[in-house]
Amino acid sequence: MDTTNVRDLLYYPVSARKMVRGEGIFLYDEDGNEYLDCASATFNLSLGYSHPAVIAAMKEQLDVFAHLTSSVQSEPVNGLVRRLVEVSPGNLTKVHPKVSGGSTANEGVIKMAQQATGRSEVISLFRSHLGQTMMMTSMSGNAFRKEPFPSLFPRTLQVPDPYCFRCFYGQRPDTCGMMCVDRIEDFLEYASTGQVAAVIVEPISGNGGNIVPPDGYFPKLRAFCDEHDIVLIFDEIQTGIGRTGRMFAAQHFDVEPDAITTAKGLGGSGAQVAAILTNERLAGLPANHHSFTYGANLLAAAAANVTLDIVRQPEFLANVRATGNYILGRLADMRTRYPAIVDVRGVGLMIGFEIAHPDGKPAVKLTNHLAGAAGQHGLILRTSRYGYGNVLKIRPPLILTLDQAELLCDRLESLFRAELSA
Repeated sequence: MDTTNVRDLLYYPVSARKMVRGEGIFLYDEDGNEYLDCASATFNLSLGYSHPAVIAAMKEQLDVFAHLTSSVQSEPVNGLVRRLVEVSPGNLTKVHPKVSGGSTANEGVIKMAQQATGRSEVISLFRSHLGQTMMMTSMSGNAFRKEPFPSLFPRTLQVPDPYCFRCFYGQRPDTCGMMCVDRIEDFLEYASTGQVAAVIVEPISGNGGNIVPPDGYFPKLRAFCDEHDIVLIFDEIQTGIGRTGRMFAAQHFDVEPDAITTAKGLGGSGAQVAAILTNERLAGLPANHHSFTYGANLLAAAAANVTLDIVRQPEFLANVRATGNYILGRLADMRTRYPAIVDVRGVGLMIGFEIAHPDGKPAVKLTNHLAGAAGQHGLILRTSRYGYGNVLKIRPPLILTLDQAELLCDRLESLFRAELSA
């Protein structure tokens, strides 16, 4: 029997813990320990582990066939396209499902914007993630992600994000007049090539620290893009499919982008599925310019259809808002008792809280320590910016109940009491 440690064979590092089962919001290791998963695996299990309706739909589809060329119709993909149009903002009437993940969805929608405008440059935000392809790495708002690679996509420009707690411009949201939008005008004139096709933003930053823009930011950004004939793209890979208590964060912020990309939670219990939703202007990119073998996969589409049918129900979304508000309230109370917690922010079950030193500087080492210690208290926590950030993220499966939200907060309290008490 081969006794080689698989951890030595894997290209990337993994922990010593081996997980053997997942059920709902909980994960179990080989020693029988239970963990409440505040990361929904990779922020993609909107319906938790092994949701019975999702598993049943995939098994049923498997008995028919698992994959089909996208040049012909199929009921699972037809159903997915119809459902996505039904639940998206009203101006989005086209669906491109033949993408294999969030990164390729974002890359595809940028190609669409470039073709539609005849321009090439793309603006993204500080701290933005956007994906792992070379184009998306180039548009990341983090220098450490770009540093190893000599050949990056050249026409990208990052501008300050609407991070009110640590405002780039040293302003306050009640008096700044939304300077983080107004100053993009200067970037256009002095830092761009004059050929900006699109602005791509995460409505609430995923990896970047759960930054929630202030009221008025998106209407003003929408008006700015309209004035300059720039395509506005929402990367809703993390915020979409009910995460904010609305189907899409665009609906929470009451703005209509020109396109939305979706993935992660669309698969319900882990099916690999993604899509690009666009308005009529962005239609027409030939299939040979952006098409992937395992996009529009039938098993994934079957899972996505069930997921959308469950998540779109008003009572389901109301529960996301209720449980999210409960957690935000508990965290606000904990903040008064643990000085290291300096800010709490979120919408629905897209929540983050910031850890800092007494002088206010980001406490990155402590943040990573808390995430590492969380397992001893029955929690799985993830940090921002791949461990370079100081925000702990709470994004459990959307099936979380109020009783489970209470348990989650009780376990957080236990963690804080053990690690943050003087």
